[in-house]
Amino acid sequence: MQGLAVVLFPVLLILFALAMERVEFRLRRLTVREQEVQEFLDKASHADVATLANEGLPRALARFHLRRKRGVEDEDEDDSQTPEQRAS
Repeated sequence: MQGLAVVLFPVLLILFALAMERVEFRLRRLTVREQEVQEFLDKASHADVATLANEGLPRALARFHLRRKRGVEDEDEDDSQTPEQRAS
């Protein structure tokens, strides 16, 4: 029984390390620089903040950067409403 544990422990340890590497890769991809967060907080519209609350920071930053790239400062009323608000 101890021989089986000696053989299986390194294999399980390697599998655990590979799984943690995949988790770390995904987390690294989702990280945001402090400068981006500060810019978002300084210049975000109400729609951007609503996106942050509903969908999280990566989606809100993507929407914010897209809006800034287009050069649009104020969005339409329809864009600032959430899908739940439009349905009612």
